Amino acid sequence: MKKTFMGVRLRRLREERGMTQVALARALDLSASYLNQLEQNQRPLTVPVLLKINAVFGVDVQRFSDDDEARLITGLREALADLPAGVGADVGGEGDAVSLAEIRELAAGMPAVARTLLALHQRHRQALERLEALSTQNTQWGLGDERGAAPRLPGAHAPMAYEEVRDFFFARQNHIADLDDAAELFAAQWSLKPGQADEALAQRLAQAHGVRVVSVVDLPGQAQRVFDADSGVLQLAAGLEPGQRAFQMATQLAFLEVSPLLGRLADGAGLSSGQARALARIGLANYFAGALVLPYAAFLRAAEAVRYDIDRLGHQFGVGFETVCHRLSTLQRPSARGVPFFFIRVDRAGNISKRQSATHFHFSKIGGTCPLWNVYEAFAQPGRIVPQLARMPDGRAYLWVARTVSRGGGGWGSPGKEFSVALGCDVRHAPQLVYSQGLDLANPDGAVPIGMGCKVCERPACPQRAFPPIGRALDVNENRSRFAPYPVAAAPAAG
Repeated sequence: MKKTFMGVRLRRLREERGMTQVALARALDLSASYLNQLEQNQRPLTVPVLLKINAVFGVDVQRFSDDDEARLITGLREALADLPAGVGADVGGEGDAVSLAEIRELAAGMPAVARTLLALHQRHRQALERLEALSTQNTQWGLGDERGAAPRLPGAHAPMAYEEVRDFFFARQNHIADLDDAAELFAAQWSLKPGQADEALAQRLAQAHGVRVVSVVDLPGQAQRVFDADSGVLQLAAGLEPGQRAFQMATQLAFLEVSPLLGRLADGAGLSSGQARALARIGLANYFAGALVLPYAAFLRAAEAVRYDIDRLGHQFGVGFETVCHRLSTLQRPSARGVPFFFIRVDRAGNISKRQSATHFHFSKIGGTCPLWNVYEAFAQPGRIVPQLARMPDGRAYLWVARTVSRGGGGWGSPGKEFSVALGCDVRHAPQLVYSQGLDLANPDGAVPIGMGCKVCERPACPQRAFPPIGRALDVNENRSRFAPYPVAAAPAAG
């Protein structure tokens, strides 16, 4: 833990359990005066005390980790940067925006308030996006007022389903223990062998559920799996690799074998709509499929043995690059943690279709991502793993590896799919990865300076900056302009 003064969080833990300082001190075998000093941030929260809290109350140590604080700081900076023009000055007082020191104080001292502010900002952004989309539709259809403004609809502030589900996984560090345990048990019972799971899964579908697996050339909508419950036929897209077939069959088995567990997890997630709960069930089924094909303990042992070499793991377990990366980002079982990874998938246009994080890295929800990030360089070197040592504006350094993955279309004239898949971790974990070989991890100048996107990045002299940060004035000095969003056209010749 980089920051060990966690008095507010300790005090909140005590209040949640309705305990006095004396009672909590007695439970932790501490003196009341020492506990009072911990709560007042006069003494640091030491590792032995943290272990006692975990043993007595079963509290996840992540609650007292600076990773959570880093997420809050990044989120608050992004939310405050997204304020309308002029609001930041009012908030900061005396013409100044909210300072980083004040944001750190809020995240460290009042994390619940910080999370509430982030939730309010998220609802605000979702409402604006829905309103903008509705306004565009009404303009196209000739509805709305003379300016094309859309009428305000009831429920416009409801969060988007996919964002809710994404936050559900993010809040759990991308690890669902119940599904991992169930999948590992089934993998042992069904004698699934690494790289040969497709045959055993097809046999399980047939014997336990009477489901026949067939390959079909053209599935509707370029789907990879279609299940007809009435006929008991599971159609898989022709041309899938054995590992891909195994994953699709494992996903179907999730709905057949552990449907009550999927429903209980989705219903208990506090999601606001039926659509979000249905989407959560699909996400949980995919999680179960990955955990079934790549059982936790066996996969973690293999990953550590090859120093997280993604290609070697893919060959050993018969799955693709993306599947290995996604699974590596979920290995956070408290009793056997792997490297806490961040996982992301983007297309050439910068659209993020997948993002999962087992730790503090925060992906921007506004303003796109950074063009200096190696996830985009990977498109220039298709099929090749591109490593990068990167540093964020807050000084934190990360090791990233990225590679393109692609899938052909349905035939001539049908576009295929191509993405850049990236896996990253904090630089302190980099020595455990084979990709750190040859990199100077201790040299701060050796890292590429990246950010979360121009709208929230504070690097003033970035050569790739597309526009100034939100809330910052544009330098319009004619003699030393360092930012020109549009080229100035030459005046037409007279005549």
